[in-house]
Amino acid sequence: MGSGGREHAICKTVSQSSKISKIYCIPGNAGTQQVAENIDLDIDNFDKVLKFLQESKVDMVIVGPEKPLVNGIVDYLESNNIKVFGPRKIPSQLEGSKTFTKNICKKYNIPTANFGIFEKKESAIKFLENSKFPIVIKADGLASGKGVYISKNITEGKEAVNEIFNGKFGIAKKILIEEFLNGEEMSFFIVCDGKNFKIFKTAQDHKRVNEGDEGKNTGGMGAYSPSGLINEILENKIINKIIYPTLKAIEEMGERYKGFLYAGLMIIDNEPFLIEYNVRMGDPECQTILPLLKTDLIDVCNACCDENLKNLNIEWREEKSLCIVLCSNGYPEKFTNNVQIDDLNNLKLSNNDFIFHAGTKEKGNKIYSNGGRVLNFVSLSSSFKNARERAMDLINQLNWKNGFFRKDIGFKIIDK
Repeated sequence: MGSGGREHAICKTVSQSSKISKIYCIPGNAGTQQVAENIDLDIDNFDKVLKFLQESKVDMVIVGPEKPLVNGIVDYLESNNIKVFGPRKIPSQLEGSKTFTKNICKKYNIPTANFGIFEKKESAIKFLENSKFPIVIKADGLASGKGVYISKNITEGKEAVNEIFNGKFGIAKKILIEEFLNGEEMSFFIVCDGKNFKIFKTAQDHKRVNEGDEGKNTGGMGAYSPSGLINEILENKIINKIIYPTLKAIEEMGERYKGFLYAGLMIIDNEPFLIEYNVRMGDPECQTILPLLKTDLIDVCNACCDENLKNLNIEWREEKSLCIVLCSNGYPEKFTNNVQIDDLNNLKLSNNDFIFHAGTKEKGNKIYSNGGRVLNFVSLSSSFKNARERAMDLINQLNWKNGFFRKDIGFKIIDK
């Protein structure tokens, strides 16, 4: 379920399994169409989705995006005897409500930035007037990775508070203001079966639209895996100080966590601090990580659904992976859709090259843009530098006039 680059990467990976006879993607894009049958249904209409799944005798559902998870699609489908890979509604509040997660951090002593939660614009602004800057201001609910402001001064802070409470990201009942942590970000993934979990790689994504990590926040301009920060000591700290207490908190609510869990971390002097959780694979981190997976993804999903993850050995390729996102000109502000993308299928890809569609659609055997983030170019190599050069080479060969991309993905690790 889903229509982005993450979902194309999942479909493509699943299609390589010998256990699969048929894949449907709801609603999908021009890329998923190559390996699956796209079904034009609204994924937020659970009744219609269920009817289709039952009629098509689908054995397993993998939910890509966060919104249906937060709205309880797993609970709904499970109650109708359909096997679903993904967390239920209550555990999904780890992403659905930032204040839900912050309160868990407080109760279970999980290292995170100091914070305040506000329900009124006036009290939030009053708090800002007595705060140190820069400061981080977040919308409480889902905002597709964009509802985060780093305000350098009181003017920017007030503007952020006003935009959130005025409904830029939907109805805002609460706002979160937290201290700015000055470190390096890292994405840490695990996969859970409700009892046990296994690490599912690390990554680093680039959220800002401009090179040098400047400019407006986006859904993600590129990523690389593994993170250059990870080491054995840090990994143990992340598991013991952040992952275990979180899973314990969910268990003490009478729930179990099943599916992917993505911890967005800030690393300061080899110490991890939790910034946020996502209850699904990241995008574009998913596109960066899945090409490294040697184990059958269907075996991973089945083991999680059947609470049998302990007995599965997840194997990985040794290469480094880097992804560059090709976006529509103007993104993340105004951009034009329905621009034809010529010659995409003529690009010669090696076994280490992958192109995952994000905002695309097919009409009359031609491919058109259908979103801000359009295509993901992923390359695997023994070095991040070579992977980046190869991904950029493919984008330049495509030479799509309506697109732009960042040429510096991975600069912190490549240019060191």
